[in-house]
Amino acid sequence: MGKIKIAIVGVGNCASALIQGIEYYKTYSGTDVPGLMHFNLGGYVPGDIEVVAAFDIDERKVNKPLREAVFAKPNCTKIFYPDLPDYPVKVCMGPVLDGVAEHMNNYPEEKRFIPAKAEPVDVVKVLKQSGAEIMVSYLPVGSEKATCFYAQAALDAGVAFINCIPVFIASDDEWIKKFESKNIPIIGDDIKSQIGATIVHRVLTKLCMDRGVKITNTYQLNVGGNTDFLNMLNRERLASKKISKTEAVTSQISHEITNEHVHIGPSDYIPWLNDNKICFLRIEGEIFGNVPINLELRLSVEDSPNSAGVVIDAIRCCKLALDRKIGGLLISASAYFMKHPRVQYPDEVARTMLEEFIEGKRER
Repeated sequence: MGKIKIAIVGVGNCASALIQGIEYYKTYSGTDVPGLMHFNLGGYVPGDIEVVAAFDIDERKVNKPLREAVFAKPNCTKIFYPDLPDYPVKVCMGPVLDGVAEHMNNYPEEKRFIPAKAEPVDVVKVLKQSGAEIMVSYLPVGSEKATCFYAQAALDAGVAFINCIPVFIASDDEWIKKFESKNIPIIGDDIKSQIGATIVHRVLTKLCMDRGVKITNTYQLNVGGNTDFLNMLNRERLASKKISKTEAVTSQISHEITNEHVHIGPSDYIPWLNDNKICFLRIEGEIFGNVPINLELRLSVEDSPNSAGVVIDAIRCCKLALDRKIGGLLISASAYFMKHPRVQYPDEVARTMLEEFIEGKRER
């Protein structure tokens, strides 16, 4: 089937986990492959993905070989495949724009971003010269201007776009029209982890609805120690994140519930947790006879591999769309892989739609 050439924006923990995973799964063949929703997706396996360009702004990564940059500070995710090959890719300096929150300057260098003093490259030119087919955006939460810049660069370079963060591009009608007009695929917004807080909360919420429970209150509190959680200490960067996570859950509630009874969002930064994310989830409700019930759950997971387990499928779905010359919003992939798709579907419905898309029975 050939290679899938991707460009990565933000060589952080999520990129590190994805790149390690691409190499890790090259050691597998057949059907007994752990940790993936699909080993063979439409004829493509993980090892078919090839990183041909990468962009970052940190001085410890810019102009460094990709194999070194993915392990450079402040990255702190689990290293499960250290023996990466010598990729013929060096990390390019991207525009900083709003990608670095000012409050991060108050924290140790090994935990925060340190912007390089290099001049930004011509991103569109690099994309074209690299032969990239798909851009994967791992920008920090709250990077509104930077996300718009890279989305436009993807359009200008004729490259498909996967938006893994909660800036609304693939769920915005104007951006969708731009990608449709150029027949370029787009998936987004805000990646839904493999087994993460959002998918677990959605599934439990849907279970309550299916079993006749009236949900009266619910919260989801998340803590972690990576740069994502440090960045999100600035609450001004969280508006779209809270919308994305909240709508992902409340879309599964079939009765009316007001905002004061739902609290979902990042809660605090605990440095020693590194890339471990801990979620505390509670659902309160009423069962038969209005008798009260409550459910509490604690989830602990390595955050970035959890994300990569979904992105690796999103990339291959994007490639299928390119092969089929389908552009615009990939509805089924966005619905199943993302927290804030243009249209929310129950997960079991979205999964059926996705499988039909992979099999070629559904256009988008």
